[in-house]
Amino acid sequence: MRRIVFIAILILVVLLNQLAFAENFGDVFIIPIKGEINRATFNFISSTLNKVLEKNPAAIIFEIDTYGGLITETEKIKNLIMALDIPTISFVNNKAESAGVLLAISSEKLVMANSSTIGSAETIPDTEKVLSMWRSFLRDAAQQRGRDPKIIEAMADSDIYIEGISQKGKLLNLTGKEALELGVADLVSDSYEEILDSFSISYNSIVQVDESLELKFAKLLANSYISTLLITIGLIGFVIELFTPGFGIGGIISIISFGLFFAGNILAGNSQWTSLIIFVIGLILLIIEAISPGFGLPGISGIVLIVVGIVLAMGSIQSAIMSLSVAIILTAIITILLIKQGRKIEAFNKIVLSTKHDDEEGYFSAPPKYEYLDKEGIALTDLRPSGIIEIDEEKLDALSEGSYIQKGSKIKVVKVEGSKIIVRRL
Repeated sequence: MRRIVFIAILILVVLLNQLAFAENFGDVFIIPIKGEINRATFNFISSTLNKVLEKNPAAIIFEIDTYGGLITETEKIKNLIMALDIPTISFVNNKAESAGVLLAISSEKLVMANSSTIGSAETIPDTEKVLSMWRSFLRDAAQQRGRDPKIIEAMADSDIYIEGISQKGKLLNLTGKEALELGVADLVSDSYEEILDSFSISYNSIVQVDESLELKFAKLLANSYISTLLITIGLIGFVIELFTPGFGIGGIISIISFGLFFAGNILAGNSQWTSLIIFVIGLILLIIEAISPGFGLPGISGIVLIVVGIVLAMGSIQSAIMSLSVAIILTAIITILLIKQGRKIEAFNKIVLSTKHDDEEGYFSAPPKYEYLDKEGIALTDLRPSGIIEIDEEKLDALSEGSYIQKGSKIKVVKVEGSKIIVRRL
């Protein structure tokens, strides 16, 4: 009887130990890396890893679906992944292009989903300095994870030719099956359970980590294409506001667009409130310049501060300059079209007064001042282009023909349009 009780107790202890051991396997966490890789992505990965590691995970699967992003932020994420001392798996679920290649090869294991691709990792700009640095990142990660560095580098540099694998002058891009055959990937699968079983990882459950709504919103607005669009709309709205009296639709559009631009980049971690403050100061200086004659220090300072604010907001000088350049070009084109075609657009006529009364129709706002034509006088104030002149000891409002006329300069009336007196410096 004692033996039976002893055996029963022994079996119970063994079962309890096994149960306790099973409960200590830990969960497997699925962390998504999707969309453009920017500072918001890095902030998300960094904060998520800190929370996940507190729960003693059995493994982490980084589910990748990206067309690339910023090299600096990608390298930071790579360093976070490679510093982990728990099993890590990169699961390319659709595509790992450009900077996504580095993240895909950073984990201990690389799994490709069916119909997924990896490659096309050329840098933008494709300069020798940037490409050389980028290739070193890829080579180092490939060597540490036991993958062929030459195959990985061929994804970034079209000058690398591997017979039977890549084409001359073309970037290497592999399907899931091709990546498996070449040893780049360790498995082709669409199932989390199959992936974990293949690598003999014991776990309690699979936990899917979702991006917060705030992060999704920040990543969307901080996207370089969306940022460029918001800057363009903001500039166009500002131009429309300059051409229309009072405060109207142009100003509202401009404020909303720039507000979304700065909000997205601040939430994404690309910048601080400093960039917005600099931008607002620049805007105020431009407004001061707009309501004062001529173009001087406030206008120049305002433009400089606006550009600096936008550049600081985007976090990357290269991305900022590219986005700002595209926005300025598009704004210039659209402004020219509005000036030329604006009167033909019914909606534009609602915000711009297009009605005019010609002299030929008998309309006169004031008696014409033809008696001053060809007369000479002196500028009593600076003409930028408007100002006050004196002819025959009579003070008159006048406009310069186009160029700036300094106070005290001798002038001559070259044209009279109704009550307008147009002068030229002698």
